[in-house]
Amino acid sequence: MNIIAWLMLIAAVLPVVAATISKAGGKGFDNNAPRSWLANQEGWRARANAAQANLFEALPFFYAAVLFALYKMVDPGLLVSLMSAWIALRVVYLVAYIAGYGTARSAVWALALAVNIGILFTTA
Repeated sequence: MNIIAWLMLIAAVLPVVAATISKAGGKGFDNNAPRSWLANQEGWRARANAAQANLFEALPFFYAAVLFALYKMVDPGLLVSLMSAWIALRVVYLVAYIAGYGTARSAVWALALAVNIGILFTTA
């Protein structure tokens, strides 16, 4: 069960990683008004910030699916595998987003969504 908790924590930290990337080394960053500074960014910083938002948006469905799978007493090994696949896909998604590979990013997003749906409908 500990690994499931760790994977849930890793999923929660992914948006923070994207946020850190979007702000790293930025000139004139104002921590008192970070959103307005980020709104004026372009290129990879803007994409990292957009990825952050999407990573946050994906968390509720991921957590709900995982909790529902636990409620259904799905095999923990299978659940860990699916959760790990989802996290790996979301990391690839983040990299593709920052690098500006829109088509690849969308494909990886769809795969991660499919894995999340798989978690939701996995049976014990």
